[in-house]
Amino acid sequence: MDRTRTKVVKIGDRVIGGGNPILIQSMTNTKTEDVAATVAQIRALTAAGCDIVRCAVPTAEAAEALEKIKKQISIPLVADIHFDYRLALAAIAHGADKIRINPGNIGSKDRVRAVVDAAREKNIPIRVGVNSGSLEKELLEKYGGVTAEGLVESALSQVALIENMGYDNLVISIKASDVCMCARAHELIAEQTDHPLHVGITEAGTLYSGNIKSAVGLGIILYQGIGDTIRVSLTGDPLEEIKSAKRILKTLGLRQGGVEVVSCPTCGRTQIDLIGLANQVETMVQDIPLDIKVAVMGCVVNGPGEAREADLGIAGGKGVGLLIRKGEVVKKVPEGELLQALREELLKLQKN
Repeated sequence: MDRTRTKVVKIGDRVIGGGNPILIQSMTNTKTEDVAATVAQIRALTAAGCDIVRCAVPTAEAAEALEKIKKQISIPLVADIHFDYRLALAAIAHGADKIRINPGNIGSKDRVRAVVDAAREKNIPIRVGVNSGSLEKELLEKYGGVTAEGLVESALSQVALIENMGYDNLVISIKASDVCMCARAHELIAEQTDHPLHVGITEAGTLYSGNIKSAVGLGIILYQGIGDTIRVSLTGDPLEEIKSAKRILKTLGLRQGGVEVVSCPTCGRTQIDLIGLANQVETMVQDIPLDIKVAVMGCVVNGPGEAREADLGIAGGKGVGLLIRKGEVVKKVPEGELLQALREELLKLQKN
């Protein structure tokens, strides 16, 4: 699929679709009514690389808080609405840059129309979100349970409802916790619509299992050219979602920037604490704005060759280590000075 086929949609001061860069989203887990806590978390997410942030709006107070929150942040703010269409109206009135609804649980057609009319007046996008856990009863019966085909039919019927009301400033999301089902659903819907797609594996799980499921699912989907924004949904600190999303995009060649750390698996030749060293290097480079690859190798015998494709590398041996540039040994240093030698070389690259 050609990503340029999707429509361009503006969310605040950002644009998605039409081949524009894939943007990273996350969602706050603070109480939206707590403006100070929510703003603090959004600022931290922004610093980590979040492009668009979503807040739950379960109460009128939360909707009102959006206005105060928006004044203190620098990325677009999306209101997440379920069940009560009046909360969607309030969120729009208080400055949401986009709203996320499932028209199927908002209520009557007149209520959906009221939300659409309010969005049209402000010209803000509506994200039509369908999850495997909220599939309509008739579709469950038609397909014998939750299926990719059912998810697509549900989403497209909700989109058609809004389009028939004369509004097409839309983004679609169809999420499932089943990775293969989710991937198949995106393949199907990408053939049937040109609206931008927000992609993610819903309820993916904890930091460990959620990262694996998200990497596999998003990898399959994005590799096919499908997707305009992504969220890695994890049960944990939202900052971890941003780290994972950035790594997934970089691994697929869809985002540049940031140091990539590669390291060898340990083996019987390893004579240093390679695991500890690799983790130290990964932590050290997180805030270094270089688009390079750094290798951490545990063997001075094979290290230079294995690190040949990296811009910089270090390889440890018993009591001594090597600093490597493009596969060539730059110098030998005492094992305990390897990390510092690498840091100094990175700083030189930054200055240049």
